[in-house]
Amino acid sequence: MYIKRNIGWGLILRYAWKNLIFFTFYAGGIFCLYHFLGWTFIDIPFQPLSVIGIAVAFYIGFKNSQSYDRFWEGRKIWGGIVNYSRTWAIQVLSFVRSDDPEHDQKIHTQMIHRHIAWINSLRVQLRQPKSWALKKNRLVEKVFDKHEERNISCNEAYNYVSMREFSDLKKRVNPATHLVKNQAFDIFELKRKGIIDGFQEDQMQSVLEEFYNLQGKCERIKNTPFPRQYGYFSKVFTWIFVLLLPFGLLDVFEDDAMATLGKVEPWYIFLMIPFSVLISWIFTTMETIGDNSEDPFEGRINDVPMTALCRTIEIDLRDMLDEKDLPVDVLPKDNILY
Repeated sequence: MYIKRNIGWGLILRYAWKNLIFFTFYAGGIFCLYHFLGWTFIDIPFQPLSVIGIAVAFYIGFKNSQSYDRFWEGRKIWGGIVNYSRTWAIQVLSFVRSDDPEHDQKIHTQMIHRHIAWINSLRVQLRQPKSWALKKNRLVEKVFDKHEERNISCNEAYNYVSMREFSDLKKRVNPATHLVKNQAFDIFELKRKGIIDGFQEDQMQSVLEEFYNLQGKCERIKNTPFPRQYGYFSKVFTWIFVLLLPFGLLDVFEDDAMATLGKVEPWYIFLMIPFSVLISWIFTTMETIGDNSEDPFEGRINDVPMTALCRTIEIDLRDMLDEKDLPVDVLPKDNILY
């Protein structure tokens, strides 16, 4: 998630430099055909082009709205994970009480650390790329690769569970699911030994059920690509508009030159190049914004900052355990919080 109030032009150009170069040469080539070769017939009336532009703007607006909804749903889900994580720690610390404080402390640490393993395992699983994952140009990809937050292959549960449990998790298709299952087995054992009663068992199992619900919601977003009829045709319609735009602007600047100057001046018609580049960049940028919000768990500039949220949860839960050596908050990298 980008956290600086204003996006730096260096980052903007990383995304836009190819398009800006293409639009400049494309509009410049059309101007050369019009002015130097005398192809004055290539101008087209701007009125039908304006209708296309309005339609494309509505289409992009709908796509961006739906893309943002996916991001915001992902952020709300992780907000739920934060809240229920604290509830889980409170239940473990207050329900698991016996005549052996050292044994209780061991169980508290085991169950709370396993939960920290669960949130980090879920984060790693959600960061794995899908076949439809968005790919950007090399300059943009270089930024994310430098930060080393995407496509993590390791299971980060090894820092928080026993080696025996971790060895079993490495063989599993969905380690996060089995971590919650192991929590349920521990709750059953606590009930069997009489450390917690039936009501407490039911309360704790309900929280585990909510963890499964939240994990399933994340997986639903992750495993369901944005409907391609919206994502693909939005791009197609945008490029149809920007490719026709210079021809329409020729007509606009011709008419305006005749109205204001009384004749067609080449320097005046030349102004259609910067205006064409500007309008084309605006439309393609709006379309790109929607693309970058479709999948909120990929570890990109507009995605849910799962690493930072996992660290926030870890700090809170380990502080509840009265641990002293707490990790530090995750800091942004180049104004991007992961």
